Amino acid sequence: MKAKTYTFCICLLLFITVSCKKQLEPVTEATTDKKIASFYHTELEQCIAFLDSISTSKNTAERIAYYKQARQHFKAMEPILAAIDKNNFKSLNAPNILQVQEEDLTDVKIRNPFGFQVIEELLHEEEREAEVLQNAITVTSDRLKLLQRNTHIKLKDYHLIWLIRDQILRTAATGITGFDSPVLGQALTESQYTTQTLITLLELCKDKFNTVEIYDDLRASFKNGIVALNADFDTFDRFSFIKNYTDPQLKLLVKTQDDWQVNFPFEMAVSNTATSFFGAHTLNVLYFSDYKSDTLHLKQKEAFGKALFNDDRLSRNKDMACASCHIEEKAFTDGRKTFDARQVRNSPTLTYSAYQQSFFMDGRAGSLEGQVVGVAENHNEFNLPMDSIVNRVLKHEAYKKTIDSLYGSKRVELNIRHAIASYVRSLNAFNSKFDRNIEGVETSLTTEEKQGFNLFMGKAACATCHFPPLFNGTVPPHYNDTEVELLGVPETKDTVNAIISDDLGRYNVFKTDQRKHFFKTPTVRNSEVTGPYMHNGVYTSLEEVVNFYNRGGGQGIGIHEEFQTLPFDALNLTKAEQASLVAFMKTLTDADFVEE
Repeated sequence: MKAKTYTFCICLLLFITVSCKKQLEPVTEATTDKKIASFYHTELEQCIAFLDSISTSKNTAERIAYYKQARQHFKAMEPILAAIDKNNFKSLNAPNILQVQEEDLTDVKIRNPFGFQVIEELLHEEEREAEVLQNAITVTSDRLKLLQRNTHIKLKDYHLIWLIRDQILRTAATGITGFDSPVLGQALTESQYTTQTLITLLELCKDKFNTVEIYDDLRASFKNGIVALNADFDTFDRFSFIKNYTDPQLKLLVKTQDDWQVNFPFEMAVSNTATSFFGAHTLNVLYFSDYKSDTLHLKQKEAFGKALFNDDRLSRNKDMACASCHIEEKAFTDGRKTFDARQVRNSPTLTYSAYQQSFFMDGRAGSLEGQVVGVAENHNEFNLPMDSIVNRVLKHEAYKKTIDSLYGSKRVELNIRHAIASYVRSLNAFNSKFDRNIEGVETSLTTEEKQGFNLFMGKAACATCHFPPLFNGTVPPHYNDTEVELLGVPETKDTVNAIISDDLGRYNVFKTDQRKHFFKTPTVRNSEVTGPYMHNGVYTSLEEVVNFYNRGGGQGIGIHEEFQTLPFDALNLTKAEQASLVAFMKTLTDADFVEE
C-alpha cells in the first residue's frame, strides 16, 4: 500500500512539474514581450515629446538640440520599429526627396516626403518658411502618435533573431555610411544608440540562453562596437569595424539561434545562417526570383540557360544572342559605348544583376524572366515574339529533349525564360580581392585600397546609393527595393557647356514628369572591366566617373535638374582620395576577370 501511495505521489509530482512548465513557457515569452514593449513605448513617448518641443522654441540652436534628442530616442527604437512596422520606419526615416510610386499608367502616386531627414535639412536652411518646418514636424509627430496608439508587440524567438540580425546589418550597410544623417553627420553616434538597444534586448532575453558564454560574448561585442564607433566620421575605419564587430556578431547570432533551438518558418533575402556581411552565401539569390521553388535540377537548368544565352537563333535574323552584348570575358558587357547604332544605352554587366527588384536601366521589368521577354520583343534587339522563339527551340532536337527532361512539356515559354534567368542568377562569384580580404582569406589589400573602401563608405558618400555588400541600388537589410536616381549625367564630357543626356530613362515607362532622366543604380562590382560608364557610356574611365561625382553630379557642371537625387554639394576630395576610390573599386573585380 505504501509503495502504491509513494508511486502515486511521484507521478502526481511529475504531472504538476510538467504542467507548470507548460504554463510557464508562454508566460515567460509574454513577459519578455511586455518588457520590450515597455522599453519601446518609453522611447517613443520621449521621441514625440522632444519633437513637439521644437515647435515651441524660437531659437535655432535650441531647436537643433531638441531635434537631436528626438532623433536619439527614434534611433533607440529603430531596431524594434523597423522589425514590426518597416513601412512606417521607412517613411519616418526617408530622405528629403520627392516620393514617386508607380503601379501602372493609371496609378501614379506622388508624395512630399516627411520625417526626420526632412526636418534635419529644414532646420539647417538659412532661408526657410516657418510653415514648411512646422508642417514637417506636425506630420512626423502625428505619425509617431499613431504608432503609439496602435502598436502591439508580440515577438517569437525567430522574430528576435531577425530583428537583431537586421540591425547588425543595417548598422554596417547604412548606419556607418551617413545614409540617414545628411546634415548633422551624426551617423556614428546614432549607430551607438541602435547598438545600445541591441544590448538592452539581449539583456531582456538573457533567460533564453542555455549557454551563458554566447550571451556574454555577444553582449561584449556590442559594447566594444559602441566604443569603436566613438570616432571621427571621415577617418573612421569601416573595414576594420566590419571585420572586428559586424562579422563576429553575425557568427555569434547563429550560435544564439542554435542555442535557443530556433526554427525559422522561411528564408528571406538574408540567409538565416549568414555568418558574414560579404559572404558568398549571405544573400539568398532565389529570394529575388519569381520562381523560388523551382530549384530541381538547377545546375542543369543553368547549363541549358547558358546554351540559350549564347544562341543567336533566338533573334529574328539569327544574328544576335544575349552574349552578343554581354560577353563573358568582359564581365558580361561589350566594352562599347553602345552595342550598335540601334541601341541608345550602354550594355550593363550581368554579374550580380540577379540581386535586384527591377531590371533594365529604367527598371521597367520586374524579374529576370520578364527581362527576357523585353529583349526578345524589342525591335532593336531580338525582334522576335516569344511564341516564335518557342517554335525555334522546340525544333532543336537537343533543346526539346532537355526541356522535356528538366521541365516537362508544359509552359515551354516560361521554361525558356526561367533557364536563361537561372544562368544569369549564377553569375555571382563574390571572389574578388576585396571579398577575399574582408572575409579573412588573405591580407593583400594595400593601404590605399583600404582607404578607398573607407572613403566609399564614408566621406565620399558612394555607399549611400551603392549599398554594400552588392554595391548596387538594392536597399539593405531587407532588399525589397532597387532605387532609381537622377544624377544629371551629361550628353558629352564637356563640362563648360554641359547639357543633360537626352535619354529620359524611367519617364518613358509611365510618363511621370518627376521621373525624367532617372536610372537604376548599377553595381560597382567588376567596374574595372565594364567601361565605358553611365547609361550612355559618356565616361571612359573610373577617374572620370569619380570626378563627376566629386563635382556634385550634373549640378556641379551646370546641369540644373529640380529632382536631382545626388546631393548638389561638391565632395571636395583630394586627388589622392580620388585615386584611393578608384584603387578600391578595382579590388571588386572577380577573379575570373582579372588579367594575369
